[in-house]
Amino acid sequence: GPAAGHDPHLDRCLVTEDLLSVLAELQAAAQLGPEDGSPGLAAAPGAGADSCLVVHVVSPEEESQQQKLDLLWWKLDEQAPLAQKHLVCGPVRAAGAPSTLTAPEYYELRLAQVRTASALKHSRDLAQDPAWTETFRVLAAATIKFEMLSKAPQSQLLLDLANSISTKGTKSGTFVMYNCARLATLFEGYQRGVEQGLYPTFPPVSSLDFSLLREEGEWLLLFNSVLPFPDLLSQTAALDGAQAPGLHVTARTEMVCKFLVQLSMDFSSYYNRVHILGEPRPHLFGQMFARLQLLRAVQEVLHKGLATLGLPPLSYI
Repeated sequence: GPAAGHDPHLDRCLVTEDLLSVLAELQAAAQLGPEDGSPGLAAAPGAGADSCLVVHVVSPEEESQQQKLDLLWWKLDEQAPLAQKHLVCGPVRAAGAPSTLTAPEYYELRLAQVRTASALKHSRDLAQDPAWTETFRVLAAATIKFEMLSKAPQSQLLLDLANSISTKGTKSGTFVMYNCARLATLFEGYQRGVEQGLYPTFPPVSSLDFSLLREEGEWLLLFNSVLPFPDLLSQTAALDGAQAPGLHVTARTEMVCKFLVQLSMDFSSYYNRVHILGEPRPHLFGQMFARLQLLRAVQEVLHKGLATLGLPPLSYI
């Protein structure tokens, strides 16, 4: 039944005003449904309990209380989702920071570091340039998400707030976004070449000769990144009952982060060695098109991987 997997010692629950208030918030969220605006449980009377999955994200200290809320919801509301899972996350601590550091303060710190790194890279302060405002926000979000999600959720995370931010650091979200922008620049360069008459339009994929891909780096990208990506996504989260029986669920966000970092490292190494857009000579076009098609696949994987973390791709950085 719905109580399977819960703490067996939860045989009593003191119903308080605070507990009922939190329960009301959960009920309201379930009624709203997905972010696309479609209705939630109310859309299918009688089927809500089967169509909605609730994931409780809690700390180890709050897990028992959240299980009480889970059971109380099921006991008091016939529309309560039968599928409720609990994701337990470890504590987050910041080295050398006051214990009162808030999430907005942490974000503003990383945003300021992103702006400083950009000023050093471009030799001018772009903080007041409206065209860069959204880019800085995305870079700050990427820095934070890779910093926090590269660790298994159940583990303790120690933040180093003094860390500087650079596109050259190969373990950061900034590095991944930098290579995302490099790919965008590559395809923009090809498109400009087409408009200038230097390169022909891209031929049908079925006509490409992939035997012209002879670089080891090309096959590393294909076999280590492009082909394994669907399997990676299926392993990162198991939310349905068949994959994750019992109460708890595991979100392997660290697998996605490490995959995207490794993909960026492999692409960066390849891109630094191989000149993709060669001279506009017909006998070189076959290899150029095969390489561009491979990198289109790399770009698609990178974009979809970032999307799983709630990050949009960047075209410049």
